[in-house]
Amino acid sequence: MKPFGRLALVSIFALAVPAAHGADSGRTYEVTVTNITRAQQFTPLLVATHRASVRLFKVGRPASAELATLAEEGDVAPLKAALDANPDVGRTAVGAGLTDPGQSKTVRIETRRAFDRLSVAAMLIPTNDAFMALNGFDLDELAEGERRVVTVRVVAYDAGSERNDELCSSIPGPSFVECGGPGGGAKVGGGEGFVHIHNGIHGIGSFNPAERTWLNPVAEITIHRVR
Repeated sequence: MKPFGRLALVSIFALAVPAAHGADSGRTYEVTVTNITRAQQFTPLLVATHRASVRLFKVGRPASAELATLAEEGDVAPLKAALDANPDVGRTAVGAGLTDPGQSKTVRIETRRAFDRLSVAAMLIPTNDAFMALNGFDLDELAEGERRVVTVRVVAYDAGSERNDELCSSIPGPSFVECGGPGGGAKVGGGEGFVHIHNGIHGIGSFNPAERTWLNPVAEITIHRVR
């Protein structure tokens, strides 16, 4: 692993009613991710719109190499490139910087009606290969001809691509108190081999679970159709 680089509870709130759009006219969404953990940060957010045939992952199946890179390194570039090359993906967008506990970041993304699913992903740090994700949310929850806001809470997953040794030497990041500076990011083998719900920090390495672990969900995602 290289150093740090670059299901859901749904509540729908009806707002104003604008003019109807064409059958496949452009749509614009603001996706706001709020970090609701106590002491985990989210790496830069990757947001994508796509058809229903596209999934970032399947629970119980191996993570793609691109998703594993995001989950281990916080680097969205390989997964973004793979999505951009897929004709069943509408658009991708990347947020800037880290999302600290209790903070929010908003990413705006444009798409067409044919690409009616939305996915979001980011790594949790400090972890070996934890990531939070919204995996193929149906944008038809935002009814045609109405402005709506949909709020979704999502859990943390383990990519299963590394064993969770919880050591500073194998966890990337800009700076951790426990590490006396940046994390290392050395490659660690021995992962479980499949994506599953992450079971948190257990204190087997450098990090204190009383400070760093979480109870799912870990993020609140608000999707606002603005056009």
